Amino acid sequence: MLAREWVAVTDQRTGLGWLATQLWGERVLIASAVFVGFMMWLAGLHLGWVSFAVLLLVFAGLLRTERRTVAVGRKAVAVEPVAPPAPPVEDLAAVAAVLGALDAPAVLLSARQTVKLQNRAAEAVFGPIPEGSDLAGRIRAPGILDMVRDAIGSGQPRETEHAERLPSETVYVVRIAPLAGSAAEPLWLLTFRDVSQARRIDRMRSDFVANASHELRTPLASLRGFIETLQGPARNDLKAHERFLAIMHEQATRMSRLVDDLLSLSRLELRSNLALEQTVDLVPLVAHVRDSLQPLAGDLGVEVVLDLPKHPVTVPGDRDELVEVFENLIENACKYGQEGKRVDVVLTGGADGVPIELSVTDYGPGIPPEHVPRITERFYRVNVEASRSKKGTGLGLAIVKHILTRHKARLVVKSEMGKGTVFTVKF
Repeated sequence: MLAREWVAVTDQRTGLGWLATQLWGERVLIASAVFVGFMMWLAGLHLGWVSFAVLLLVFAGLLRTERRTVAVGRKAVAVEPVAPPAPPVEDLAAVAAVLGALDAPAVLLSARQTVKLQNRAAEAVFGPIPEGSDLAGRIRAPGILDMVRDAIGSGQPRETEHAERLPSETVYVVRIAPLAGSAAEPLWLLTFRDVSQARRIDRMRSDFVANASHELRTPLASLRGFIETLQGPARNDLKAHERFLAIMHEQATRMSRLVDDLLSLSRLELRSNLALEQTVDLVPLVAHVRDSLQPLAGDLGVEVVLDLPKHPVTVPGDRDELVEVFENLIENACKYGQEGKRVDVVLTGGADGVPIELSVTDYGPGIPPEHVPRITERFYRVNVEASRSKKGTGLGLAIVKHILTRHKARLVVKSEMGKGTVFTVKF
C-alpha cells in the first residue's frame, strides 16, 4: 500500500481561492500552453483543436502528483510527498537487560501467549523456557492463564494472587500489563512479586493477638469467678476465703509474668537494630545465673552442675539480655527435665579462636521430634497443661531466640525421647 501524503491544508484547498493559487503556481506551464496554441492557430489549425490542446496542457499541470502546494498563511509552499513515520521497533536486548536487573521473576509474552524472553529470577523459579514456547506449557496454574487471556483480550492490565505449596509455601502477586512502545505485535510483561514473608508476618501477628488474648482471658475468668463466689455463697466461709485467695494470687502472678514477657518481647523488637556496645564475660555471668536459680532447683530436687573454663570468655553483648537467655534455658531444664534430677551447663571456647558455645543439658523425658522446630514460636507449647502447671507463659524460648539473633548467635536444640534435651547457644 502506498504511503499516504501528510500535508496540512487550509480552507483555500477548495473553491476559487484554491483554483487561483494553483493557476498562479502553474503560470509558466499556462504561458507555454498559450504560446503553443497561438502557434497552432497561425499554422491554420482549427480553433477547437487549439483550445483543446491548451486546456489539456493546463489541467495536466494542475493534476501532477510530483508537486503539491499548500497554503501556509499568505504564502504557497511546495510540499513533496512524505512517507509516514515508521512504527517503533522494540529492542529486545535492551528489554532483556532491564528485566535481568530485577530480582522478581518476569516473563515477556507475545499476544499469542508465547514466551519472548525471561529474566534470571524467572528461570530460577520456573526453569528455562525456550523462546517461542507456549506459556501454558510451563506455567500450569489455571488462575494465571485465565488472567493472561483476559488481559490480552481486553487490552488492560490484570492482577491476581497465586500460592505454591511445594517445595515450600510461597505466595505471589502476579500482574500482567502491556509493554508501552511495542511494534506491530504487542508485547505483554508478566511479573511475579513474592509476598510470602508479608503474609507470614500477618498470620503471626494475628496468631499472636489471638494467643495473647486467650492467655490473659483464662486467669481473668478465674479471678472473676472467685471474686463472685467470695461476694456471694462463700461470703462468710473463712476456709474458702483462704483457699480462693491463694488461687487468685497465683492467677494474678501468672498474668503479671505474661505481661512482663510481652513487654520484654516488645522491648527486644524495638532494640533489635541497636548496636551492642558492651563486652560481657560469660564465666561469671553463668555462675551468677546458676546461683540465682539454686532455690528453684532445690525445690524441684534438681542439681545444676557447671563446667566453666578458667580463662575469660568474652562476647560483645548486653549483660541483662544474656542473663535472661541463660535464666530461661536453665530454668526450663530444671522444670521440664526434673525427672533426670540433674542439669549440666557447659561453656567452651573463647581461646585461640575456638568458637564460643554454651550447652544446657537435662535428662528428662525429651521433646518429640515433630515439636522441636516450633518450640521457639510464641505461645507454642509441647504440652499445654504441663506448661501451665509449671507456670510457663509460652514466650520464654521466643525471647531467647530474639536476644540471640540480636547477638548474632543461634540456638540449636537436640532431643531424644526418654534421654533428655540439649540446648546449645553458638556465638
